[in-house]
Amino acid sequence: MFDKVVIANRGEIALRILRACKELGIKTVAVHSESDRDLMHVRLADESVCIGPAKATDSYLNIPAIISACEITDALAIHPGYGFLAENDDFAEHVEQSGFTFIGPTAETIRLMGNKISAIETMKKAGVPCVPGSDGSLGDDAEKNKVIARDIGYPVLIKAAGGGGGRGMRVVHSEAALLNAISLTRSEAAAAFNNDTLYMEKFLQNPRHIEIQVLGDGQGNAIHLGERDCSLQRRHQKVIEEATAPGITPDQRETIGRCCVEACCRMQFRGAGTFEFLYEDGEFYFIEMNTRVQVEHPVTEMVTGVDIVKEQIRIAAGEPLSYKQSDIHIKGHAIECRINAEDPNTFTPSPGKINLYHPPGGLGVRIDSHIYTGYVVPPHYDSLIGKLITYADDRQSAIIRMRNALDEFIIDGIKTNIPLHQKMMRDANFIAGGVNIHYLEKKLEL
Repeated sequence: MFDKVVIANRGEIALRILRACKELGIKTVAVHSESDRDLMHVRLADESVCIGPAKATDSYLNIPAIISACEITDALAIHPGYGFLAENDDFAEHVEQSGFTFIGPTAETIRLMGNKISAIETMKKAGVPCVPGSDGSLGDDAEKNKVIARDIGYPVLIKAAGGGGGRGMRVVHSEAALLNAISLTRSEAAAAFNNDTLYMEKFLQNPRHIEIQVLGDGQGNAIHLGERDCSLQRRHQKVIEEATAPGITPDQRETIGRCCVEACCRMQFRGAGTFEFLYEDGEFYFIEMNTRVQVEHPVTEMVTGVDIVKEQIRIAAGEPLSYKQSDIHIKGHAIECRINAEDPNTFTPSPGKINLYHPPGGLGVRIDSHIYTGYVVPPHYDSLIGKLITYADDRQSAIIRMRNALDEFIIDGIKTNIPLHQKMMRDANFIAGGVNIHYLEKKLEL
C-alpha cells in the first residue's frame, strides 16, 4: 500500500479521498490554489502545497506543478478525483513516466474511452448494446452523410468524438438541416476540443439516463455494482441521482451488468468506471464510459456497502479486487441531491461567505461536503458545494427521508438550489419514478 498520496483536486471529492486514505493508513498531500488555502481537506491533510493562482489553468490543470508537488513531498501516487485532469490521458501518462502511480486507468484506456468513436467500436466488440449510428466518423462526402442519416432515420444526433458533458452535439430533424448542422458542429468541436471528428447516431426522443458502476483490477478481473438513474438533468448536467433505478428488473441489471464486466475484462480496465446508457422502451444504448469516480458514486456505495474510493486506491497499489460478483448484494434505495451555490430560479452562481452552516442528520442521512460556517465559496470553480444522500429500505422511504433532510438543511449567506430539490421531492411524477432526461428542463419552463 502507498505510504503517501497527493490529492490533485479540491472541494468535496478531495475531502472524500482524504477520508479514504486516512482509513487505509495513508498520509495525504493536499495541493491547492491560492484561493483554496482554507479548504477543509487542506486543513486536515498531513501536508499541503500551493500549486498556483486561483485560475484552474494555472493550478489544478497545471500538470508540472502537481507532479512537482509529488516529488518534493516524496509521495508515491496521485488521485485525480473527478473533473480537472481525472480523464486527461496526457496527465496519466506524465504521472507514470515520472515514476509515480496514477490512481485510475492507464493512459491508453483513458484515450480509448475518451474518443467516442473508438469507445463505441470497443463496446460493440464486447457485445454492449449501442445506439444505431454511423459506425465510424463522418467524412466530407455530403451525399454519403445524407444516406447515413436516412438509414438511421430522423431525428439524428451529430456528435463530436472528443466531446462530453453535453457539449459538442446537435439534433437534426430533417435532411434540409443536416449539412449545415454537420458544418457547425465540426467548427465548434475543433474550437472546443481541438478535434473536429464527428459521428452520427439515432436521437432517442424520451430516454432515461441509466449508468452501470464497475470496478476492474487491471488484471482481467472486473465486477459491476448495479445501476444508477441520473435522468433528472439540466443542460445535460445531473441534478438528482438514485440507486437502484426505478423499473429496472434484477434480470435486466444482471444482463447489462454482465456486458459491462465483459468489456472491462477485454480491455483489462483498472480502477473505477461508469458505463453510461440511454434507456428507452426497455432497451439500453451505450453512449460513453467515464474512466473515473463519479460525483454520484455515494448512492452506489449506500446500496452495496462497497467503498469505491478505497477500492480505487487498493487497485492502483496492485492489489486484486476485494470482491467477487457473488459478494455484491444490492439492498435498499439511495438518493443524492447535488447542492450547488446558485440561485434556485435563475441558476446564477452565488459565491460568497457562509454565515451559518447546519447540515441535517439522523439515520440514513449522509453529507459529502467541504463547506463550514465562515467558509467563503470562491467564484473561480464549479458551483457544487456538497451532496446530500439519504438511504432507506425502499424508494418511497428514501424520498421521505430526503424531504425531511432538505427541510433541516441550513446554508445561510449565499443562495443554494435546496429549494429546487425540495420541490422535486414533492413532485408527483418524480415520486412515481421513471421520468426521462427532458423532464426537469420542461418542468422548469412552466
